[in-house]
Amino acid sequence: MSQSTAIAESSSSAHHGFADMLSADDFKSAFRNHPAGVAVITADIGEGPVGLTATSVISVSANPPLVVFSLSSASSSTPTVKRAETVVIHLLGADQIGLAKNFATSGIDRFEDTTIWSRLITGEPYLPTSNAWMRGRIVNQMDAGDSTVVAVQILQVDLPGEQGRTAQASRPLVYHNRTWHSLSETSVVG
Repeated sequence: MSQSTAIAESSSSAHHGFADMLSADDFKSAFRNHPAGVAVITADIGEGPVGLTATSVISVSANPPLVVFSLSSASSSTPTVKRAETVVIHLLGADQIGLAKNFATSGIDRFEDTTIWSRLITGEPYLPTSNAWMRGRIVNQMDAGDSTVVAVQILQVDLPGEQGRTAQASRPLVYHNRTWHSLSETSVVG
């Protein structure tokens, strides 16, 4: 075996064993400078509604329409969302920062204010004032470190101006460096 092959195998085995793992704090620091859109995910399995704020929602396929997001094992909503058949993913605008903060707060009844939510005809809790919401069926889950990655096939989308909705979408709400931000026309750089 050549020296370069031995080094490659040694390096490969170290990665499989996570011997040279980066600290959680360093990893979080790297992502603090990477902005992300803000969403709220809601579900109900018959034991009462749950919801959480997420910055990990991404689209992965248009045909079929699929999104993924991650759930922290530390979230009180995680056990319910993992057992749910369907979820509603709400994409938030800057004027919905109150929703983002509410669903990011631990130890409170996030659904106490009954004016901020309702139920779809299919039973899921949803936030009618969000920029857009998507109802979907959970099609796959994968444990990944201290999180669970959830894949959702989107079944229904509601956008402002559709189905009698007159509200206009507000500027997107973005989370960057532990702070809430709004994108605007002046944030365009190209």
